Amino acid sequence: MNKTYIPAQDTIEREWYVVDATDQRLGRLATEIAMILRGKNKPEFTPHMDTGGFVIVVNADKVIVTGKKRSQKLYRRHSGRPGGMKTETFAQLQSRLPERIVEHAVKGMLPKNSLGRQLFTKLKVYAGAEHPHQAQQPKEIKIQTIPGEQN
Repeated sequence: MNKTYIPAQDTIEREWYVVDATDQRLGRLATEIAMILRGKNKPEFTPHMDTGGFVIVVNADKVIVTGKKRSQKLYRRHSGRPGGMKTETFAQLQSRLPERIVEHAVKGMLPKNSLGRQLFTKLKVYAGAEHPHQAQQPKEIKIQTIPGEQN
């Protein structure tokens, strides 16, 4: 009889990773981060469980997009009141709240359920190069998504 392997919650190793977003393309960076949050980079990955680690993103204000997305990509939010829709371009939001851009991209790549909301809490995004998580001794990850790209 086949049995599905389910790791015990206390045996899952939760590692901390630091990702530098300087000159990284937004979507390709977000897919790598989402894979680490889900735990897809581990052999004990289980789709319905939280087997991933924590991800710290620094220099979120230096993330880039290609083409005309800087002026044409829109971010919308709604207050819930009639006529409460607010829209901003990528450039406007990057100057105001650069962390939200990376958070929005990663959140869209996580499951749309309680597991996705739980995974999203393990993402920490900072606009500058400093972060307050030195005590966790995070490992630095170099994301090389485009072949031949110089970082």
